[in-house]
Amino acid sequence: MESRDARPVMERNTRDGIIDTAIRLLEETGLPDLSMRRLAGAIGVQPSALYWHFENKQSLLAAVADRIVGAAEAAPATGDRDADVTAAAIGLRDALLSHRDGAEVVLSTQALGLGSEATHRRLAQALGGGDAAASAATVLLQFILGHASLVQQRIQAARFGAYPQDEADVVATTSADFSAGVRMILAGLDVTG
Repeated sequence: MESRDARPVMERNTRDGIIDTAIRLLEETGLPDLSMRRLAGAIGVQPSALYWHFENKQSLLAAVADRIVGAAEAAPATGDRDADVTAAAIGLRDALLSHRDGAEVVLSTQALGLGSEATHRRLAQALGGGDAAASAATVLLQFILGHASLVQQRIQAARFGAYPQDEADVVATTSADFSAGVRMILAGLDVTG
């Protein structure tokens, strides 16, 4: 028997199945309405069953955040630092924007120090590695998360008619600003020290 997300029902009780269902609910209801009780109901188990796989809601959201950022397209390295960093930044931004409230989920996870450091490491590597690159990657990651959060808030406002552009225009007009911001950050970086 197939579920709505095309996975067999028995797989929905696995860690990956729970994350899949959480992402589906995130898309349908948004982060404010993604509760452990709602998730358990969607899976067909008692809420306490979720705690077998996840210590609490924040650890679940960390796993969801890891899945979101894990979907960022990893462009092949070209050897051109600015091009590689820009490609990584755009890939991450696109991954965040591909999920309703994706930026907020990842931002809250990062704020609490939960989840994988893979995205930070990827940015630091594209910046050339080392301590200075790690610091620069932190600044860049904060810019990416903040920008994606702003875009998603504008998209939400556009859905309710409270913003003068539609969703597609919000993404299109902010893409140029995003690329310019990445270029400015790169221009100001000294990752040699």
